Amino acid sequence: MTTPKKLFIKTYGCQMNVYDSERMAEAMGGQGYVETKSADDADMILLNTCHIREKAAEKVYSELGRLKPLKAKNPDLKIGVAGCVAQAEGEEIMRRQPAVDLVVGPQSYHRLPAMEERLRMGKTALDTDFPEEDKFEHLKSRPKAKRAPAAFLTVQEGCDKFCAFCVVPYTRGAEVSRPADRVLEEARDLVERGVREVTLLGQNVNAYHGHEGGLSGLIRALAKVDGLERIRYTTSHPNDMEDDLIAAHADVPELMPYLHLPVQSGSDRILKRMNRSHTAESYLRLIERIREARPDIIMSGDFIVGFPEETDADFEATMELVRQVKYGYAYSFKYSTRPGTPAAERPLVDPDVADDRLQRLQALITDHQHEIQRSMVGRDVSVLIERAGREAGQMLGKSEYLHSVHVENCDAAIGEIARVRIVEAKTNSLTAQLL
Repeated sequence: MTTPKKLFIKTYGCQMNVYDSERMAEAMGGQGYVETKSADDADMILLNTCHIREKAAEKVYSELGRLKPLKAKNPDLKIGVAGCVAQAEGEEIMRRQPAVDLVVGPQSYHRLPAMEERLRMGKTALDTDFPEEDKFEHLKSRPKAKRAPAAFLTVQEGCDKFCAFCVVPYTRGAEVSRPADRVLEEARDLVERGVREVTLLGQNVNAYHGHEGGLSGLIRALAKVDGLERIRYTTSHPNDMEDDLIAAHADVPELMPYLHLPVQSGSDRILKRMNRSHTAESYLRLIERIREARPDIIMSGDFIVGFPEETDADFEATMELVRQVKYGYAYSFKYSTRPGTPAAERPLVDPDVADDRLQRLQALITDHQHEIQRSMVGRDVSVLIERAGREAGQMLGKSEYLHSVHVENCDAAIGEIARVRIVEAKTNSLTAQLL
């Protein structure tokens, strides 16, 4: 009997990379690999990288330096770099770190089995193409093992917006949507394996056009899949928030009352410099329309502070927008230069000023987040049970509003949706009792 080879994947960045790592593992499963949680005993190590954050490439090179001694111990070990840093750096990765055997971009990882065969022949493997074929159709079917009750499902990739700070159009390519029938097939397969909630993923997911009704048409079709109880989607662009998608938040019960809708800045001057193609006012009016459709919806957003040439007045405009929206969640970052993007050549804000702005923004966002969590006390919500807690009789899960909830004295099984009453708000979670 052949001993399975061990595959270790380290995933950086967004939910789409989590999904991609799952599919890479499945692709390599056909080559006799099984996943391991330790790099120390792996036969192949894949770093699935993200290029969004500051010094992303240098962090990858640092990790490769830490992995290099493993190859000295095991000369047969294969090390690969996948994802957006692989797409951006290409051959430079192999030049700087000879321990790397394989480099594959995010649109080419369905070719991993063929690349692994090249490695067995003693060759290196590099593939950062944007192939015409559908990578999802070339991947082997997911094995029928049980899954956690919540799963990611990629429906759209790439972006045509070309925000001045973003590398996604260069590393993920143009916007491409998966055909609805293939998405529905994968969703039904996930449900068969225990999934009750899917989060539809895309770099610009509400630009999805693989269904005649766009993203809202896909959501309405998914809502008819027997056993699929909850639907979410991320990440969206304000300019693609069409009327029928807003309406879906009102009349599709399976679509959860949570929406991540990045704005990046509250200053029209900075938004124009970012090439965001919307204004603070148009964004606020859009939020109003969404809340008219679904009054209890919780909003989430993204912010960049310290963007080149951002003034105190620009930053204050961002703070004012946050005060008006009151986000339940938000992700804020200090601007970092991405080589090759239009903003990369512009003069930077003083780092200490940017740090101060980030701390002030995060403090305001945290205040709003805690205020919204406290407002949940006494309310009845539904919790998708995902795992057991540390204490006896305690189960953990997510509410329809994406809050983490600890349910005390809970006899509901993993995968069930329990109706509960919130009794306490903690810093990052809620506590509830079964109804």
